[in-house]
Amino acid sequence: MIIGSILENQHAEKRIAITPEIVKKYTSLGFEINLVKNYGLHLGFSDKEYSDLGVKFKDEIEILKSANIIIQLGILSDEKISSINLNQVLIGVLNPYENKDKLKILVEKKINVFSLELLPRITRAQSMDILSSQANLAGYKAVIESFASFEKAIPMMMTAAGTIPAAKVLVVGAGVAGLQAVATAKRMGAIVFGTDVRMASKEQVESLGGKFLTVEGSENLETEGGYAKEASEDFKKRQEELLSETLKKIDIVICTALVPGKKAPLIIKDHMVSNMLPGSVIYDLAAVQGGNTAFTEADKIVEKNGVKIMGESNILNRLPVSASNLYAKNMFNFIENLYDKEKKEININLEDEIISKTLIK
Repeated sequence: MIIGSILENQHAEKRIAITPEIVKKYTSLGFEINLVKNYGLHLGFSDKEYSDLGVKFKDEIEILKSANIIIQLGILSDEKISSINLNQVLIGVLNPYENKDKLKILVEKKINVFSLELLPRITRAQSMDILSSQANLAGYKAVIESFASFEKAIPMMMTAAGTIPAAKVLVVGAGVAGLQAVATAKRMGAIVFGTDVRMASKEQVESLGGKFLTVEGSENLETEGGYAKEASEDFKKRQEELLSETLKKIDIVICTALVPGKKAPLIIKDHMVSNMLPGSVIYDLAAVQGGNTAFTEADKIVEKNGVKIMGESNILNRLPVSASNLYAKNMFNFIENLYDKEKKEININLEDEIISKTLIK
């Protein structure tokens, strides 16, 4: 069986789905790997490194027409979708909420489409969980980027000339990205606070050395799948009051709050930013989905009353090698679960929760 992958639009996406390290695992299962030339060159992976492992290089159209399994990061363009044939398998992070029309075309063509952000949050799926592996890196990098833009020292420093106080960091949203942000900021010497609508995150934030901020008497706004659900108007009002007071003393804010399939919740409003300390920094990881602040613009640094608000469409383009390595491992684990080793064929077993939840129908 053949696994193929082509390059993404590198202006928007530098990550790749197959690294040399993971080629060995595919070939050990009996797969042939087909890639386009210079597939990993921008990340330091030469064609020779791939070819020495048995990879064959073909042009895009040939790969899309002949591969049994096509693995990507994002959805393909309309032109490339037209090259895929009946019964082929396409796997990626396909954003079914925004790409309904394209996915409908693929399903109508009898192509088996799997979108990995739909993986169930069960123990058996952890090794395939692309959202967690990528969010970990995003949370770390958001802290690094915001600290680089902050024009004061982060840890407390005691000198003969006096003491520099530690920076105060607030992490909004304590999912995987938020918890990594808490851990990273704490390791770098900041005083860290975290807040989330899911009460289960209180213990996690505190275990990493952060102080958890919560609305008095709040309900636990967590779905069965472990994600945050939309808050009530009453909760939003009380959360707004708590944040308004807290932000007056905060130096750096990392925003990570997302509701799957919806616009990012607006948490930090214009009047809150107005009350923040001049020189403060907000890094908004939700920028691509509208942002958690009133002023967020993806891929821009917006300055309001001396406060910098920043966020990127794809922060993982700043860590493409690490992100690709993790993504490639997640992808391999998913395909290994999908592949019947004895019959040497793809087995779309709808009784398997991992397969049934990720298959686009």
